[in-house]
Amino acid sequence: MSNSVPVTWDALYPTMDQITSLLKFRNPYGNQEIELQQVDYAAGGTPMMRLRIKERGARFTIFDIDPVTAKSWAEAMSAWAEPLADRAVPPPSEAGEL
Repeated sequence: MSNSVPVTWDALYPTMDQITSLLKFRNPYGNQEIELQQVDYAAGGTPMMRLRIKERGARFTIFDIDPVTAKSWAEAMSAWAEPLADRAVPPPSEAGEL
């Protein structure tokens, strides 16, 4: 008689990707809804950052970027914004997190 616990197919081979929302906000100048998500694929591999941009209506632009690309992009955006942010005009009041 064995005391082993049965292993299910789903436990061995998970089928659902895990998506975690990191940040959601609205761009006040174009009224796009922007969401950053982390995507962990059920099959494994490198987690990706998913950028979802919802335009007016129902049009979406969605793409996934790897951590190295995300880091380079973040550094370039920060370098651009840093000298400008302190003197920029604040966005309209409807900006901010959703």
